[in-house]
Amino acid sequence: MVDGYAMQFDHAGAPLRRVSRVFGVPEPHEVLLEVLACGVCRTDLHVADGEIAARYPLVPGHEIVGRVIAIGRDVAEFGIGDRIGVPWLGGTCGRCRYCRSGHENLCDTPCFTGATRDGGYASHAFADARYCLAIPGEFGDVEAAPLLCAGLIGYRSLTMAGEAENLALYGFGAAAHIVAQVARWQGRRIFALTRPGDERSQGFARELGSAWAGGSDEVPPEPVDAAILFAADGALVPAALRAVRKGGRVVCAGIHMSDIPSFPYADLWGERAILSVANLTRADGPAFFDIARRIPVRTRTQVYPLARADAALEDLRKGRFDGAAVLVPGR
Repeated sequence: MVDGYAMQFDHAGAPLRRVSRVFGVPEPHEVLLEVLACGVCRTDLHVADGEIAARYPLVPGHEIVGRVIAIGRDVAEFGIGDRIGVPWLGGTCGRCRYCRSGHENLCDTPCFTGATRDGGYASHAFADARYCLAIPGEFGDVEAAPLLCAGLIGYRSLTMAGEAENLALYGFGAAAHIVAQVARWQGRRIFALTRPGDERSQGFARELGSAWAGGSDEVPPEPVDAAILFAADGALVPAALRAVRKGGRVVCAGIHMSDIPSFPYADLWGERAILSVANLTRADGPAFFDIARRIPVRTRTQVYPLARADAALEDLRKGRFDGAAVLVPGR
């Protein structure tokens, strides 16, 4: 048994509240972690606002880097003292047609860290060891945290964009600043679209090798082969369709997006496609980390003490920093 604390949403729309917790014995397939760092993801804002399904009261956070301090009797994947990562996908049924066909990210009855089970805005956290990831030693605790969602979902989005040579990224935050590094390493050209007038983020995009950066109310200077939308604004879907060439793809990377307005069929015609990214699979982790090590990916982070998690969320909402926010207990 370990005495600790967590930052909890009592219900959708409520501020985070510090609560004392006693962390007991892990379930058979679980590990108990001392949280070393936890990334702050835009999905946490959707949880805070009640825009996606979640179980309240709830401890958010699904980019957890932690040290194993206790293991359940059936855990074979990790041992005491191991440093591991806990991503968004916290569990699946293993029985539905999607799980049986290698598409566990589409499981009918999944479990999500920081949404349907408590996450990492805490001093300690439980996690199902079967869904945790080994973190390469090349990455520090804070540096690794954003890789566990922004990196993984961004990598899955990039894969779904196909062989696009010219790639537009709508929204240049935590995920895009990682994806841009991977895409540039692969030899692609990046066109970054930010909030209109956000010259700071546009400069950040150019710093990371973008061939062009402008506002989302603009059009890239040449047609692109694919676009990835990290911004949760549905109005960007028709805009992105108009930016991609025939046969191009528009990949919607977020778990939530505002409604997509109507648009003329001519914008879709020409074998353009709109795709969505849903969660991740366990296989995505090793594949992405292998690439991230070789590049190597460098995350830009803004560190907050865990007690200031509300401030981190508000700063994320207002776009007050580049890269990713990371919470560190004890600071």
